[in-house]
This record gives sequence, C-alpha cells and structure tokens, in this order.
Amino acid sequence: MTNAYMMPYSTGLGMTTGQVSGADGPQGVGAIRNSGASTVKAAGRKSSPAECKTCAERKYQDGSDESDVSFQSPTHIDPAASAAAVMGHEREHVANAYEKQAKGEGRVLQASVQLKTAICPECGRSYVAGGVTHTRIAYSNESNPYTKARKSADAGVLAGMNFDAAV
Repeated sequence: MTNAYMMPYSTGLGMTTGQVSGADGPQGVGAIRNSGASTVKAAGRKSSPAECKTCAERKYQDGSDESDVSFQSPTHIDPAASAAAVMGHEREHVANAYEKQAKGEGRVLQASVQLKTAICPECGRSYVAGGVTHTRIAYSNESNPYTKARKSADAGVLAGMNFDAAV
C-alpha cells in the first residue's frame, strides 16, 4: 500500500515573505495581504481574512517519495484555491499508480483521495490543509519490489547452509 500525503509546510524563522503593501505600509497592521478576501474581522479573531499573515505565509510541501509530483519544495497556495490545488496534486499520485499498471508493473486494486480541512486560528477562514492518497497495487511475483528484496536477503542467509564438509 502506498500512502502519499501533502500537508502544510510551516514557515520557519529562516523564511521570508517579501514586501506586502497595505493601508498602514509594508507588513503593518491593517495591511492587505490576501487580495480579494473579506476585510470583515470576525469576533474573537486577530485579523480579517484579507489581513491574515498566517494565510499569506502558509506553504504546502509534498511528503511522499514520488519525485515527479508537484509541491516538492514549499509553495504558497491561496486559501480560496487550496481545495483545487491539493486535489490536483493528490490526483497526480493516483495517475502515477495507473501509469505503473499501464507499464505492466502491477494492477491498481484501489485508489482514493482524502482532503483534510482546517480553520485558520488567526482569521477563522476555512481552507484545505492537505490531502492523503491511498493506493493498493497488486504486483506479480516477478515485478513485486518487496518479493525481489526478500529473495535477495534470503539468498544471503541461505547460502552455504547445507554444506557437507564430510564428502
């Protein structure tokens, strides 16, 4: 079973975001960081979705070992577009499974995508926080990478076990 996942990449202290202009100057209070978002601040929230620094700096990165899919390096996704972007990314993993099947490397038994949502703690906006792709691929004994690895490991252990020095 292959589990591919993409989760938000939290920005560390070494990450910079560049200048964002707004009503109070660059990165100031009231600065518009997310154009097109609501400027209404919900009760109990630090900022409005348009001013939210957390949403402006949220980055996503793929956590799987497949090097031919998107988001290999931390990438910003606008919260309004996060569902489409994450679903598109997870579908790349599904396409890879069916590509293996087309090459005769196995048969796809099951493939599913699960999107995970979250609420921004600063502005209260709902967004897709990541996704998980579950695939089950049936391999023949000849093409199964796990069987090949087990056979080579067994060969090292079994070599010389039935040696008869008396002959």
